[in-house]
Amino acid sequence: MQLRTYYPTVVLSDIHLGTAHSKTEEVSSFLKSINCDKLILNGDIIDGWQLQKGGLNKWKAKHTQFFKVIMKMMENFGTEVIYVRGNHDDFLDNLAPLTLYNLKIVKDYTHESHGKRYYVTHGDVFDSVTTQMKWLAKLGDVGYSFLLWLNKIYNARRVKKGKPYYSLSQSVKQKVKSAVSYISDFEKELVELARIKRCNGIICGHIHHPENRFYEEIHYLNSGDWVETLSALVEDEKGNWSVRYYEGMLMEANREEVIDEICIAS
Repeated sequence: MQLRTYYPTVVLSDIHLGTAHSKTEEVSSFLKSINCDKLILNGDIIDGWQLQKGGLNKWKAKHTQFFKVIMKMMENFGTEVIYVRGNHDDFLDNLAPLTLYNLKIVKDYTHESHGKRYYVTHGDVFDSVTTQMKWLAKLGDVGYSFLLWLNKIYNARRVKKGKPYYSLSQSVKQKVKSAVSYISDFEKELVELARIKRCNGIICGHIHHPENRFYEEIHYLNSGDWVETLSALVEDEKGNWSVRYYEGMLMEANREEVIDEICIAS
C-alpha cells in the first residue's frame, strides 16, 4: 500500500473540468497520493464557459470523481478546502462567500503560515481582456482550445516515434514576445497587489505558467495548471514552498517502489 505524502498546504488551479483537455484522472491520482491540512483550489477548477456551450454532455464521470476524492480527503483527513473563484468558474460569484462544514467558497483569501501572509487570488482581476471584454476573452479561449487539440495530435505522432511529450502551447508562450511580456507584466502587477495588501507573498494561477520566485521582498507563487504543465504548489512543514510536477512525482513514486523491492529482496 502506497503511503500518502504529507503537505500542510497544497494549491491547485486551472483544472478546467468539463473540457476535453483537462487532465482530470492525473489530478485525481495526485490527490489520492497526498494528505494535506489545507487544499486551496485557486480558480478555474470548473470551466463554466465550456459547459455553457455543450451543457452536461461535456461533464464526465471522471469530473465527478475528482470531487469525490476531495470529499474523502475532507472526511478522512479533516482537510480544509478553500475554493477561490476564477474567471471560468465566475458563476460562484453568486455564492461567495459561503462556508459549508470545512469548505469555503470565496473570491479571494489570505493564507497565514509561519508568521507570513500570502494573498491568494486567481489572477484574472488584472486581466483587462477578461474583466472588461469577456467576448474577446472567449474568442481567445477558442484559439487556445484549437492549439491544445493540435497539440494532442502532434504528441500522438511523437509517441509513435518514441519521442517525449512536447507542449506546443507552452512553446508559443515562451517564444511569442507579446506572451512573454504579458506574463512578466502579470507577475509584476500581482506582486504590487501583495504590497498593497501588506502581505509577504502572492499565490495565483490563471496564466498556466507555474512559478516560484521573489521580486525583491515579495514571494510570487503560481500553481500552473492541469491542462498542460500538470503542476501544483506545495508547502512543507517549515513553510517552504515548491512547484511539483505530476511527471516528476510519478518518477519519484516509481523509484521508491524499486527501492522497496530491493530492500525486500535483500
